[in-house]
Amino acid sequence: MNLDIRCAELGRQLASVRDQRGKPIEEKVLNAALAVLEEQGPYAMFLYLKARQEKVAGPMAEKSLAFLKDVFAKELQETRDILEAVKKLSEDLDKLLFARDLLRTALAYARYHVKARDEGAA
Repeated sequence: MNLDIRCAELGRQLASVRDQRGKPIEEKVLNAALAVLEEQGPYAMFLYLKARQEKVAGPMAEKSLAFLKDVFAKELQETRDILEAVKKLSEDLDKLLFARDLLRTALAYARYHVKARDEGAA
């Protein structure tokens, strides 16, 4: 499994997220999520999205959970909530840090996809 390609695919999926009114996700949301991820980690990032970016938090969590369940199939097979998934991964620091790195890469790709989309629209 090529994880860089998988991160790029998750990034594309995150960049295609729309809010309830059909408005596409903004780059500033991805930037803020990435900043929280860098400073406090995955749990804080998903909590931030739920609290501050509720219009896109659900789809972002859903896509991220599917990705993490695929990468960490054994650990997360029964998990249905992104916060529970991150808690479970935090039982092993190496897995938590690896998940953080994968999410960071996916968010970077998502930003590039949004930039490309916005450049094409201009």
